[in-house]
Amino acid sequence: MIERTKRRQPAVEREACVVEVHEHSPPTLFHSGEQFRLERLPVGSRIVYPPPPLKGLIDVDAAICAALDSPLGMDPLDSLLRPGMKLTIAFDDISLPLPPMKLPDIRGRVIEHVLERAYRAGVEDIHLIAALALHRRMTPAELKRAVGARVFDEFYPDRLYNHDAEDPTEIVDLGQTRHGEAVELSKRAAESDLLVYVNINIVSMDGGHKSVAVGLGTYNSVKAHHNVHTMRHSKSFMDPNKSELHNSANRQGDIVEAAVPIFHIETTLNNDMFDGPLSFLAKPEARWTAREQTTFAALKRTTDRMHPKLRRAAFHKSTAPYSITGVQAGAVGPVHEVTLDHVAAQQAVYVKGQADIVTAGLPYVGPYNVDSILNPILVMCMGLGYFFNLYQGVPLVREGGVMIFTHPVTREFHPVHHPSYVDFYEEVLATTTDPVEIEARFEKSYAEDEWYRHLYRTSYAYHGVHPFYMWYWGAHGLQHLGDVIFVGGNAEACRRLGFRRADTMRDALEMAEQVVGRDPSLTHFHCPPLFYAQVEA
Repeated sequence: MIERTKRRQPAVEREACVVEVHEHSPPTLFHSGEQFRLERLPVGSRIVYPPPPLKGLIDVDAAICAALDSPLGMDPLDSLLRPGMKLTIAFDDISLPLPPMKLPDIRGRVIEHVLERAYRAGVEDIHLIAALALHRRMTPAELKRAVGARVFDEFYPDRLYNHDAEDPTEIVDLGQTRHGEAVELSKRAAESDLLVYVNINIVSMDGGHKSVAVGLGTYNSVKAHHNVHTMRHSKSFMDPNKSELHNSANRQGDIVEAAVPIFHIETTLNNDMFDGPLSFLAKPEARWTAREQTTFAALKRTTDRMHPKLRRAAFHKSTAPYSITGVQAGAVGPVHEVTLDHVAAQQAVYVKGQADIVTAGLPYVGPYNVDSILNPILVMCMGLGYFFNLYQGVPLVREGGVMIFTHPVTREFHPVHHPSYVDFYEEVLATTTDPVEIEARFEKSYAEDEWYRHLYRTSYAYHGVHPFYMWYWGAHGLQHLGDVIFVGGNAEACRRLGFRRADTMRDALEMAEQVVGRDPSLTHFHCPPLFYAQVEA
């Protein structure tokens, strides 16, 4: 995978993404929730920037047609469609992309092409399912935005709906893998003559067999790999070949594909996250123009003065002008290999050597707080589950090193979306922060709690077990690091999470030296936009 990525991205462009701080370097931008900080990093520090956005496809509809007509490892879609068949189209939920893409959503564009061919072939029994796994249900407005108004009006609510992992009448048991992992799936999907899955890949962790086996699975099947042991032995999530999480999902996927024919459609985006006058936020600070510096000063002044709720609402209304960089369809294996190439071409940055300290600014949105609140457990998952794991090879921070994040870590929870998170914070984390102990003592009761189950099925709440999985997601980082420090973090919340906090970056760096020693090496991971580091020790 590393060699293939090196061929797809010029070395000179890679090197331009890693910059050394000198005496005349401007302050460095740090995201901090819905606010921004400017920090001066020590001279000699490295800053790893994301690559610039790739150009998108000129004709997306033509690319979709080509993928459906010339799929990888399968016959063309038209030849798989026939009158009287049962067709199910499943698609990724709102957990990606982040922020949401400007309309039209690529999922809706792909689905319209699939439906056009299905109608032409005389297919009448068609259902569309949002592949939620254990995430919260999508609202009607969110479903409409994803699939488009025409599809929504025709199919909702009887034939366009959310997957329900807790409806025993709509789940089938497909057996176990050779490792004893349970495989349970949406009954409608499993009993279809053809299952079409429409995916958006924004990181190399997503897609492949994870799409169906996880997205249309149940707690019983998801817990096979969303556990502490698997998470700690997945090094890293962004390198599927070295991830036990992916190995487990692949084994489940083999069972699923033996039960139902699956036509995978995977799409990739560039990393153009900031629109219009804010596009400079993706550039190195040294390249900001005088006007962009003035724009940033006004943006920071405005966000600092806004009421937190108004500020959050404003940020969650933002959308990203992503361009489509690839559409591929067919069998899951060959399709996903091409997808990973496209992701690497946009996101991979080569970095030589690990650092004693890695700094990063955590933004306002993650996969599980769309139009919601990044509560303390999700902050932990964002920092140690995602930012720590945005690497291939070895982690950007050495074993026993320190990660310093900027985020307010506000003790605030969305009452509708995250009810079990509140109890996890108050009950579980008040007792222990050790993932192994948490898993053994508390997971089962939360996962099987009838009230949490009811809220997941009838409201817009994440499954009762979801905060556990967010904590496990950071288990590898917790085990690897010597310390975690949050600059500007709420003192009580940081203590509850088991982390330290500091008022300033200078204070945090002095605290980190107590762990890693004097004159440490420091690397700043300048994300967002999304990218990952290919780290050579």
